[in-house]
Amino acid sequence: MTELIDHWIAGAPAGATPERTGAVFNPATGERTGTVAYADGSDVDAAVSAAAAAQREWKRASLAKRSSVLFAFRELLNAHADELAAIVTAEHGKVLSDAAGEVQRGLENVEYACGIPNLLQGGFSENASTSVDVHSTRQPVGVVGVISPFNFPAMVPLWFAPNAIACGNSVVLKPSEKDPSAALFLARLWQRAGLPDGVFNVVQGDKVAVDALLEHRDVKAISFVGSTPIARYVYETGTVHGKRVQALGGAKNHMVVLPDADLDLAADAAVSAGFGSAGERCMAVSAVVAVDPVGDELVAKIAERMGKLQVGDGRRSCDMGPLVTAAHRDRVASYVDAGLSAGAELVVDGRGVDVDGAEGGFWLGPTLFDHVQPEMSIYADEIFGPVLSVLRAPTYDDALTLVNANPYGNGTAIFTENGGAARRFGEEVEVGMVGVNVPIPVPVAQFSFGGWKDSLFGDSHAYGPDGIRFFTRTKVITTRWPDPSHGGVNLGFPQNS
Repeated sequence: MTELIDHWIAGAPAGATPERTGAVFNPATGERTGTVAYADGSDVDAAVSAAAAAQREWKRASLAKRSSVLFAFRELLNAHADELAAIVTAEHGKVLSDAAGEVQRGLENVEYACGIPNLLQGGFSENASTSVDVHSTRQPVGVVGVISPFNFPAMVPLWFAPNAIACGNSVVLKPSEKDPSAALFLARLWQRAGLPDGVFNVVQGDKVAVDALLEHRDVKAISFVGSTPIARYVYETGTVHGKRVQALGGAKNHMVVLPDADLDLAADAAVSAGFGSAGERCMAVSAVVAVDPVGDELVAKIAERMGKLQVGDGRRSCDMGPLVTAAHRDRVASYVDAGLSAGAELVVDGRGVDVDGAEGGFWLGPTLFDHVQPEMSIYADEIFGPVLSVLRAPTYDDALTLVNANPYGNGTAIFTENGGAARRFGEEVEVGMVGVNVPIPVPVAQFSFGGWKDSLFGDSHAYGPDGIRFFTRTKVITTRWPDPSHGGVNLGFPQNS
């Protein structure tokens, strides 16, 4: 029997063995390593009830108390970062250095949330009207549901939970059923940090658990990261049930390379951003737009670097690990056939790659296509794997038109040594996050993460200032303490005077 990975409700693992379960694998070996519980409506009810009860007390905790818990959690997370990274690698497959980077980026958001006494400062206007003072506060929304994806099982929960908790909310996290253990590790760290039981809960499972969170009357807000079709579904279903929703969807991230760019730098960036985490990143570069006449030279440099990558077990000294499941590996590999059928030039074929790992692992090597056209599925679809497409553009304007015509608007980058061109691109491109000679422009914690168009549903980006606004409601209080010597009835409409 494999280990049962259960829920975490009110500060403890949930009870009995469930009727519905799923398998958890080590992607580098193909071996089943665990069995994860799938929540039903009663499990979600129990978690939300525990969260609602705990939140009634937690919201009354002083900002000093909340920040002390955040600081303690930060120290514990930092001390146990290697353990958490190993859990991520064991269930997701990404190499250990990549998993460690994921934990570090999550830690930055915890550090941001530690400043909650400053982040929740309101405004005050004395004598806004005669003897009338007005002040504003930001108060928690209540129980928050967080639905996180398989590709960042530690970082994405840390995008949302620290800010939500610091603002006085409680959290019910539904992690991906593909790599569920990182969420339980975080739950135990929160408890050790002094967070009251019930403020952070975990329900494992599939669409049944997602729908239960989206429809539950006591869940007031939903934070989601995943594919665009599911993000749209989460947004529409959650808002119909009266919740505020931030749903971050998919991407087709372009890297535009102008003729004046440092092509060695650009080639390094394309390989790093295209094949890190086996391309299973919503900020991965999946389309390189080479502006004439640099295409041939750039493709040659990218292919040369790809030939030096070692694919294998993430626990070894490899550059790229496996894909998360066999089914996902097969889906991504099918796009190689589709690209060939559509007439794209296959420069590097990742099928049948030599690996430093077990034969049963979910392997697919880095793959490169050239002369890709916009109507091809390898360009139009979010593949979410190690498949990089190169498109050619005659001019900067053609490249910009290509990027802006894409339905996704998550991240983009331009490589150039021309400051004017970079500035113009930053102004004109219709994408939420832009890098200049930076291939993966994920904002630091003091800013907010989020795309445009079909990459975001809702008005709020993730973490940073947007995160604080999303997890709070503004209240404005108008006060007058009458002078005892003045009074009398006045039936006129109140005037500012």
